[in-house]
Amino acid sequence: MDIKVHSVHFKADQKLLDFVNEKVTKLQLFFDNIIAGEVFLRLDKSSEKENKVAEVKILMPGRELFAKKQCKSFEEAADSAVEALRKQVKKHKEKIAS
Repeated sequence: MDIKVHSVHFKADQKLLDFVNEKVTKLQLFFDNIIAGEVFLRLDKSSEKENKVAEVKILMPGRELFAKKQCKSFEEAADSAVEALRKQVKKHKEKIAS
């Protein structure tokens, strides 16, 4: 699976990029037909503490799944978005199996 990580208006460190790559790659455990993943990490311009946004999109044959989460840290946001996608992937897998 090809994963692209984009950090919008900031420079993401390698540790964060590795964390996001690892999380998104784990989705293949649930469905091995995932073609690509694209992650956008950005800071929301609000003064709230929960201003870190992670948007994750994965491509599968005939389907595109998307999740967006906003949390206190990019790790937490990415983790939540990947968890939401995991549920979508499982639901999609059940649908095509029946």
